[in-house]
Amino acid sequence: MPGILDGIRVLDFGRYIAGPYCAALLGDLGAEVIRIEKLDGSEDRWTAPVVPDKEGITFLQMNRNKLGLTLNPTKPAGREVVARLVKTADVVVANLPADTLKEMGLDYETLSAINPRIILATTSMFGSEGPYSKRVGFDTIGQAMSGAMYLSGWGDRPMRIAVPYVDFSTAYLNTIGVLAALMERQTSGKGQKVETALLKSALNASNSMLIEQQVIDANRTAIGNRGWTAAPSDSFKCTDGWIYAMAIGQPLFVRWAKLMGEDSWLSDPRFKDDLQRGNHGELISERMQTWCGTRTVAQALEALAEARIPAGPVYSPQQALDDPHVKDQKLFKQVEFPGAKKPVPYLDEAVKLSRTPLEIRRRPPTLGEHTNQVLEEVGYSKEDIAKLRKERVV
Repeated sequence: MPGILDGIRVLDFGRYIAGPYCAALLGDLGAEVIRIEKLDGSEDRWTAPVVPDKEGITFLQMNRNKLGLTLNPTKPAGREVVARLVKTADVVVANLPADTLKEMGLDYETLSAINPRIILATTSMFGSEGPYSKRVGFDTIGQAMSGAMYLSGWGDRPMRIAVPYVDFSTAYLNTIGVLAALMERQTSGKGQKVETALLKSALNASNSMLIEQQVIDANRTAIGNRGWTAAPSDSFKCTDGWIYAMAIGQPLFVRWAKLMGEDSWLSDPRFKDDLQRGNHGELISERMQTWCGTRTVAQALEALAEARIPAGPVYSPQQALDDPHVKDQKLFKQVEFPGAKKPVPYLDEAVKLSRTPLEIRRRPPTLGEHTNQVLEEVGYSKEDIAKLRKERVV
């Protein structure tokens, strides 16, 4: 079944996560996506390898549903290849600094002169303007500068969040921007530049904490896994593992207090609302820990589920893969990749559409796997391609 973006061509010059994952989502929606990388392979291809001496975990996740082309766009003949591709494309994705975009001929002015309908989705650490615009960075820099790292951990030292949420939220924002630009182009007939920045994405995720700080000078500090403005909201150790449980709002707290046998707490002024419960969260967590400490994970979760209190087990990565709900719903699609000892598990349909589902149609490309195919489609003969290969353009 054709996807929603069937007929849309995307050129992906992205690296690591923020750019490539945007392009992967567009591919899941049905677009034809061409990943364009260095002749010897871009650095993100080899990071944290799971295929012996080859592809790594980030590359495998970010580059499903893509064709693979190698290219040196800084050479004149490489610029010509880019120009031919841009004439046939709808979207260019590039998470590169503004000066690098210009050097590679991927700035919006250059691209729109070739194809006025082109949409450029660009991501950098700090954006194209301002005193930090020429600096580079990764996800964790956004975590550090948004207040998130300061508020994580136990306060003895800042702690990063292991999952790169800044990169992923930037990719989501980029994808929303591209889809909006494609919709607008149906009316205007013109492309435009879609710009995101990791710092802005990180500040967006932390915005509520920043609102609290500016408006009431909350001056929050790290308190481990406890929540600041509700309780219980913490991790708890059972006899055979850990769970996380939380009660936000009065109805949930009432059900929790009754489950704990602490009906008197419902009239205690220390626990009159979420904010006060958060202020006395240590005491509430101690009570919950006493309850959990005599139960297995399964026993605690069953009782909490019966009381309709949100809770879940704290899993290792393997336990997450083995969870019975995950397996029953077939949430991961198993895709073979050359050289990998086991299939690669891809979360299938993170967004579920009833009539036009997202689809993982192809594995990530091996290095330069589709170079000849793509070049032939834009008018290069076999002799032309052989010459480009000899000159190390492709």
